Amino acid sequence: MSNDRASTSGTAFAGWRIMRSDAGRLWASREKPFSSAAENAGAYRTVDGDDLRELCQAIAEQESLADLAVTRDQ
Repeated sequence: MSNDRASTSGTAFAGWRIMRSDAGRLWASREKPFSSAAENAGAYRTVDGDDLRELCQAIAEQESLADLAVTRDQ
């Protein structure tokens, strides 16, 4: 896998490390782990997508799950 941060930089990916596999698939791994509550709610630290749009959607879904978990804990 190669680090593809330069071509996918921007605030939409803040806190996520973007990589491209040898097969061309995109992966993202969150630099800071989610809280236990977020993980229990189903938030995954590493996601993948066929293209940048799919990867962005996957990241947004995980962040949304994490936000919901934090809101429920309060």
